[in-house]
Amino acid sequence: MKFVHLIEINSIDNPLMAPLSRTQLWHGLVLRAERPTLFVLGLDSCEVTERSEHGVSRTLQFGNLMIHDQVRFVSQLLVHYHVPEQNDIPTSDLTMTIEEPASGALFVRFEYDDHQPSTEGNEAEFYDNFRREAYKESDIDTVRVIRQLAMEGQLDAPLQ
Repeated sequence: MKFVHLIEINSIDNPLMAPLSRTQLWHGLVLRAERPTLFVLGLDSCEVTERSEHGVSRTLQFGNLMIHDQVRFVSQLLVHYHVPEQNDIPTSDLTMTIEEPASGALFVRFEYDDHQPSTEGNEAEFYDNFRREAYKESDIDTVRVIRQLAMEGQLDAPLQ
């Protein structure tokens, strides 16, 4: 299943919504990769096992389930998560791309790909629709946490 959606970060038409700078948004997206327990419900722990200027390799623990993944950064543009096939978990990817169609008009494009062929039938469609909604809600929560951290002044500088 492939799934793509956009979340508006700065609404030029809504003065009640505090705008985020591209840098704050970028720091928030990187923080989601570096400290995912702030963002992902049910995640017990995350250990960064390898780090470079271009990304991290991690081990995520959800109860007894351990997931190994890699996160790649393209500065100020995108964060790409790759989960290689492991045990009962198929390969999957998530890319979060910052888009700025006009100065200050920020969006994040979320692109999911589980590399599975499309399936037909009511049960498969129900499951895929459920996953799409869960992804959307998770991404809305990510933006909510980024906004909260920005309001607290925690995203004005890179992570230490």
